Amino acid sequence: MPMKSYRAAINEAMAGEMRRDSSVIVMGEDVSGGTGAPGEDDAWGGPLGVTKGLHTEFGPSRVLDTPIAEGGFIGAAAGAAVTGMRPIVDLMFVDFLGVCFDGIYNQAGKFRYMFGGKAETPLVVRTMYGAGLRAASQHSQVLYSIFTHVPGVKVVVPSNPYDAKGLMIQSIRDNDPVVFFEHKAMYDDEADVPDEAYTVPFGEANVVREGEDVTIVAIGKMVNLATEAADNLANDGISCTVIDPRTVSPLDEETILEEVEATGRLVVVDESHPRCSMAADISSIVAQKAFKSLKAAIEKVTAPHCPVPFAPELEDLYMPKVDDVEAAVRRTMA
Repeated sequence: MPMKSYRAAINEAMAGEMRRDSSVIVMGEDVSGGTGAPGEDDAWGGPLGVTKGLHTEFGPSRVLDTPIAEGGFIGAAAGAAVTGMRPIVDLMFVDFLGVCFDGIYNQAGKFRYMFGGKAETPLVVRTMYGAGLRAASQHSQVLYSIFTHVPGVKVVVPSNPYDAKGLMIQSIRDNDPVVFFEHKAMYDDEADVPDEAYTVPFGEANVVREGEDVTIVAIGKMVNLATEAADNLANDGISCTVIDPRTVSPLDEETILEEVEATGRLVVVDESHPRCSMAADISSIVAQKAFKSLKAAIEKVTAPHCPVPFAPELEDLYMPKVDDVEAAVRRTMA
């Protein structure tokens, strides 16, 4: 099985689905790499190169560069989806949701419900999230909890290249709006990824490793952090289960509850802010539905409740770390 990067896996998923289905289009800022400007055609493919090559293969009628007007092109994509197209629209940075949120939560997310189940909106909104690349507080936030709050919108947060390809194909084929979160610090991560098309179902968590003492639920890039912490803790005789939800809406509550009931301890690792976060939500679900199984208080490892700093030293302090996860696990064992 060939090794592919997170970036290449997502690109391959989009290209494969565009070849398979002529109704799949891509639109957003700079998705064709500045085509029409002086210089090499399709030179870049988005700010981090994820759509590179698509314009060359599929042309300007299916890969559409848009103005810097998120409210306009998100609305256009929602309209295209409800009238028979399957748009993949690039929001670029999730921080820009403030200028286009109405088109997602108040329009696309409600079409099926408001039209008695007769309207389908097969729309994928790709967006980058996460700190660690010195992009400051307006380009580094972790906001999947906001979209998770909205009924009718599915929210995908892949943690590795294999899942990224399978979940992207599933997202494109799904008949409801999907917001697909890509951590910008993971694009060069590599893993085994098949050449052929495959899907990863929504709402099915991946149990990355099995343990007996503590259950760690980690989201997106934090899965790698949690796995490293679990490896370190194993050297001290502490055995951890690590769960990757893959999607936060729908959320695989059953797997999380089963694993917590088996270990009696829970640590949730979430790069977002602590208030109203996925860490808070998962903790509340376990507290409500598996309270009698708990042997210790639930621990949350999150970023602090402040904007992402631009200063490198402060951003490093802001980000959850392996040591933070290890310390949280040890507190549950104390």
